[in-house]
Amino acid sequence: MIKKSLTIFLLLLLVFSCDKKGKGETEVTKPNVIFIMSDDHTSQAFGIYGSRLASLNPTPTLDKIANEGMIFDNCFVTNSICTPSRATVITGQYSQANGVLDLEGHIEPERQYLPQEMKNLGYETAIIGKWHLEREPASFDHYTVLPGQGKYHDPSFIVQGDQPWPKNKIQTKGHSSDMITDISLDWLKNKRDKNKPFFLMHHFKAPHDDFEFAPRYKDYLEETHIPEPASLYDNGNNGSIATRGENDELIHDIGSSVSKRNTIRGMHMRLWSGQYTKISNPDFDPSKRIKEGMSDREFTHETYQEYLKRYLRCVKGVDDNMARLVQFLKDEGLYDNTIIVYTGDQGFMLGEHDYIDKRWMYEESLRMPFFVRYPKSIKAGSRTNAIINNSDFAPTLIEMAGGKTPDYMQGNSFKPILETGEEPDNWQQSTYYRYWMHMAHAHANPAHFGIRTKKYKLIFFYGKYWVDTDKPGADWNKKSWGNRFTFHTPPAWELYDLENDPEEMNNLYEDPAYKDIIADLKTQLADKRKELNEDDGDKFPHIQKVIDEHWDN
Repeated sequence: MIKKSLTIFLLLLLVFSCDKKGKGETEVTKPNVIFIMSDDHTSQAFGIYGSRLASLNPTPTLDKIANEGMIFDNCFVTNSICTPSRATVITGQYSQANGVLDLEGHIEPERQYLPQEMKNLGYETAIIGKWHLEREPASFDHYTVLPGQGKYHDPSFIVQGDQPWPKNKIQTKGHSSDMITDISLDWLKNKRDKNKPFFLMHHFKAPHDDFEFAPRYKDYLEETHIPEPASLYDNGNNGSIATRGENDELIHDIGSSVSKRNTIRGMHMRLWSGQYTKISNPDFDPSKRIKEGMSDREFTHETYQEYLKRYLRCVKGVDDNMARLVQFLKDEGLYDNTIIVYTGDQGFMLGEHDYIDKRWMYEESLRMPFFVRYPKSIKAGSRTNAIINNSDFAPTLIEMAGGKTPDYMQGNSFKPILETGEEPDNWQQSTYYRYWMHMAHAHANPAHFGIRTKKYKLIFFYGKYWVDTDKPGADWNKKSWGNRFTFHTPPAWELYDLENDPEEMNNLYEDPAYKDIIADLKTQLADKRKELNEDDGDKFPHIQKVIDEHWDN
C-alpha cells in the first residue's frame, strides 16, 4: 500500500513538473536570463519614474513588467556614452580598468567576461541587436549584431559564418526594433539548445538619435502637447565657468542644445532639414511649424516638441516590441522562470538645461532606468533607493545564475537587495562617474569626474582630453568629425544639494554653508578614486596636474 501511494505521488509530481515546462522544454533548474538594453532610453521617458512625461503613458508594457518586480530609483552609469557603458556591462569594470574610455574603444573576445562566466555556469549565450564594441562578440555562443551604430530602417546584421568577422552579413527589411525582436524570438524558439538555460542580451538600437521611428507611429502624439522642462528656457545657477566660461563666453560652444544657443550643434540643425524623415514620415513639412519672424522662445518650443515626439515614437516601438517578447515567453511557459532585466545604456538629456544627448554627470544623463522581474525570488511591487551602477550588473547576473563574482570585476552584486528589498549593512553609499571624451563630436562636453551620494553630487570639470595634446608628437584621432580635443576648458567644481534641488538649478560650491559637506565629499571622492585605481599620475600626468592645482579651490 505504501509503495503504491509513493508511486502515485511520484507520477503526480512528474505530471505537475511537465505541465510547468514550456512547449518542447526539458526541465531546467537554473533561471533563464534576458538582459534587455535600449540605447539612450532615459528614465524621464517612463511611467514608473514619475517624470513630467509620465502622464503621456509612454511605456505601458515596460511599466507592467517593472511593477511585477523591483524598480531601482538610484541606478547610475559610470561613463555616459554608448561604447564605454557597454564595455562596463560586459566586463564589470570601470572605463580605466577595462581600457574603453570613449567611442573609439573596443573589447577583445578574451575580455568579454560576462558571457564567459555565464557559459561556465552552464548557460547558452546569445547577443542580438546593438553591440558597438567593435571586435567580434566571439565569447557568445550565438550573435546577430548591428555593424557599429547600425541603421534604423532595413538594417543589416553581422552573423557567424564561413568568412572572418565582420564579413558575414544578413539583410533585413523593416524597422530595427521589429527586426531585432524577430531575430531574438526566432533564436529563442528555433535555434537554442533547449536542454540548457539561456542568457540572451537583447539590445535595441532605439531610441538613439536621429530618432527614425517606424512609419506606423508617425501620428503618435502628433496633436499632443509635450510637457517642457522649465530649465529649457531658464537655467538658473546651474553650471560653472567650466560649462559656461567667464561671463558666459562659452555658452555657444559647450553643450549641444535644443535652442539656437549652441552655434555648432543644435537639435534644430538636423530636425528641420527633413534628412531623417524620408522613411519615417515622408509627408513631413517643416514649413508648417517653422515660420519667419518667430521669436527664439517660439522656435525653441517647436524644436522641443518635434524632438520629443520623434524620440517617444522610437520609445513606443521599443515598448510594443517588449509586448511581443513577453507574450512569447508566456506562450512558451518561460515567463516566470526567466529573469527579465531592462535598462538603457545610460540616461539622456531631453531638453533639461537646454541640453541634448548624454555625457554629462547631470542627473538626466547619469541616471539609468533599471528594473528586474523574477517572481521566484523578487517581490512584485518592490522598489529601492539603493545606489547601484552598471559595473554591478555583471556580478549580480552571475550570482543570480548560481556563480560567484570574479575577483577581477570591480562591481558589486546586488542580489541580496533584489531578494530582501533591503540594503546590506556595508552597501555602497555613493557612485563614481567619469566622462573622458573631452569636447567631442560637437556635443562639446568638458571632461569631468565626480561622486554622487543619495543627498549630494560633487563634480570636478578638469577640461582636458585624455591624450596630452600639448605634448610634441602626441598621437590622437585628428580625423573624427566635430572633435575639439586641443581646446582646454576652464577647471571648476560644482555641488548640488539633491534633496533640496533635485533639478540641479543651483550650484552651491561657493556657498560657505556647505564647506564641511564639500570637504567630506572630496575625501569620499579621493577614496573612491584610489579604490578604483583612478589615480592619473602615471598615465595622465597632464590631467593630474590640473587636479592637484585645483583640488583645494
